[in-house]
Amino acid sequence: MALTGIEIFKHLPKTNCKDCGYPTCLAFAMKLAAKQASLDACPHASEEAKAFLGAASAPPVRKVVIGAGDAAWPLGEETVLFRHEKKFVNPCAYAIKISDNDPELAAKVKQIADFKVDRVGVHYGANMVAVHDSSGDGAAFSAAVKKVADAAPRLGIILMSRDAQRIGAALSACEGKKPLIYGAAKETLDQILPVVKGKASLVLSAGDLDELSAMAEKAAGSGVEDLILDPMPGNAREALERFTIMRRLAVKKNYKPFGYPLFMNAVHEDAQVEGALATLGTMKYASVIVLGALRSWEMLGLLTSRLNIYTDPQKPMQVDQKIYEMGTVNGDSPLIVTTNFALTYFIVAGEIENSKVPTRLAVQDVEGLSVLTAWAAGKFTAGKIAEFIKESGVEKQLTRKEVILPGYVAVLSGALEDKLGGEWKVVVGPREANQIPQFLKARAKG
Repeated sequence: MALTGIEIFKHLPKTNCKDCGYPTCLAFAMKLAAKQASLDACPHASEEAKAFLGAASAPPVRKVVIGAGDAAWPLGEETVLFRHEKKFVNPCAYAIKISDNDPELAAKVKQIADFKVDRVGVHYGANMVAVHDSSGDGAAFSAAVKKVADAAPRLGIILMSRDAQRIGAALSACEGKKPLIYGAAKETLDQILPVVKGKASLVLSAGDLDELSAMAEKAAGSGVEDLILDPMPGNAREALERFTIMRRLAVKKNYKPFGYPLFMNAVHEDAQVEGALATLGTMKYASVIVLGALRSWEMLGLLTSRLNIYTDPQKPMQVDQKIYEMGTVNGDSPLIVTTNFALTYFIVAGEIENSKVPTRLAVQDVEGLSVLTAWAAGKFTAGKIAEFIKESGVEKQLTRKEVILPGYVAVLSGALEDKLGGEWKVVVGPREANQIPQFLKARAKG
């Protein structure tokens, strides 16, 4: 039975030191009871308290890591049903399915490993390769797994087979990779459990939730606790229903047999249906989503959706503070300053690229706020802009010491000139980003 906040509070230091990030020990205890904080956040908790409260403070959805080293992908640890309550923790993983007897296996694995999408300055792609035991030949299956492990060391591996013997052989072919095994049904569970114990994580599959619950209890009781559950929905409606029921029982009722990450096999002969299923899985609690092929249009939508869902809604998206060079710049290229709110950056950068005028874009860290919001909050001031520009070293690259200020904060122009010094000239730029191309082209002609 879950402990209440008051019961947890009794085992905390009661110093109200705020080192955990909460104003009092009681407030922290309440968060622990609600599964919205980890006991690790308290640096002063005694070993006895950690031992006693460990289960109470553990997330209702178990953490399961697929892969090792650079390929490690953590799943689970979620504590809420909706991201506005507290951000979702570990993003879902996308796996591309390949048959072990596919003559183009090597080429497809390379394509999967090389595929990247640039979002907010970071590259994203597929996370795992799901090798399917299509041949029914243990040697062929193991050989295919070995090829994937060698050719894509940064990708996790899923072994898709229901034969315990072939799974065991394939595990030897990717030793140390900590793969995920997909293949345990009610009929095969007893044979597969001893094979995967201590070597891999395991997907349990059953279309009946009561049966799936019993399988999870049996597997955990045998010592295989790194589990992922597949309720085997037959369509989108069933996927939404079953995933929501399981997540709700785990988070709201602390129902242990469903306290594991969830699995969706989205593979479908119709690529658009597959894309819709995968999108639904991304939105509604699937931690591993298997796709039938690598399609750029499908991955673009999925990766963008995942990036939006698995960010903290209470913190704006940000880009790094630095001087970004747009085009082949020289000493006479203009210097525009703006804030590091991701949306602001991409809009301004896009308009600069549209202008075809090589430009330096000075992006200042204002904790992800837009220009006007940052100015109103005292984070985008003449003093801070001047300090950033001087510390960046961009002055040495400029023939003409001139900085272009967003039109909405024209009021800062005089103070910024004073802070930068006599050699600098501050120009007030457009108020709207869509006016930037015309502004830059006119400046270039002048």
